[in-house]
Amino acid sequence: MVNRLKSYIIFTLFVFGLVFLGAGCTENESSKDSAKERSSWREGSQEISLKGSDTVLPLVQAEAEEFMNENPNKSVTVTGGGSGVGITALIDGEVDIATASREIKNEEVEYARANGINPVEHVIAYDGISVIVNPQNPVSELTLGQLRGIYNGNVTNWKEIGGEDRPIVAISRDSSSGTYEYFKEEVLLGDEFRPDALTQPATGVIIGEVSQNPNAVGYIGVAYLDESVKGLNLDGGNGSVPPTPENIISGAYPLSRPLYFYTNGEPSGLTKEFIDFVMSEKGQNLISEVGYFPINR
Repeated sequence: MVNRLKSYIIFTLFVFGLVFLGAGCTENESSKDSAKERSSWREGSQEISLKGSDTVLPLVQAEAEEFMNENPNKSVTVTGGGSGVGITALIDGEVDIATASREIKNEEVEYARANGINPVEHVIAYDGISVIVNPQNPVSELTLGQLRGIYNGNVTNWKEIGGEDRPIVAISRDSSSGTYEYFKEEVLLGDEFRPDALTQPATGVIIGEVSQNPNAVGYIGVAYLDESVKGLNLDGGNGSVPPTPENIISGAYPLSRPLYFYTNGEPSGLTKEFIDFVMSEKGQNLISEVGYFPINR
């Protein structure tokens, strides 16, 4: 009786072991299938969602509002959070379009493909990065070298670059932001941000901080510029250049960049319909009205 009971227990444990082994082997495949199923369901839906760059957010909100005015039976939901957040949401099958102010990274592409997602890039507009200071600050222009010095910590007082004897308070976006990534690559040229830089989760917070602090400096998308802060001219080696539409589109302004949509494969259904609207003459004119720069200008 005891031997039979032992045999039964051993057999039961063996069966459970096979079950758990099978579950472990299929976990990754289930994750891929789940992402594909969510993506497939979205293709036929009359609702789509976009998530990502705070820089792209005002543009996409305006496009979505106008699109839904023309198509009242269709829904486009838009949220921010940063380019990295949007790309991750696309990879996880949570959104139809990731919005980004930077190119997708190689490691993100690899991770996406490992999860059955094929990111496809769409350039929808152009933007410039404006360096902002408090309106009380007498500094009106910086070279890219001076700007790099401010953010890597080599320049710590405004008097070192033609301003008053005041400590510089450097404000930055956080690392989930495509603007952060772009600024680090184009301005810092591989340097790390100064350790005392104040990181903020959203562009609006940076504007608020700079507007209230005469010692502060920050960087934002040009479309966010308002009278509460002062945008600086930048000299990339060819003289002082203001962040005007003409200079950004021509590339004369040193911190100009494209803005992106990313989809899982070539878009179809409502996703394609919305992207086609953004790329249409009406959609591109709307980009100009919001304060960005159309690709066909």
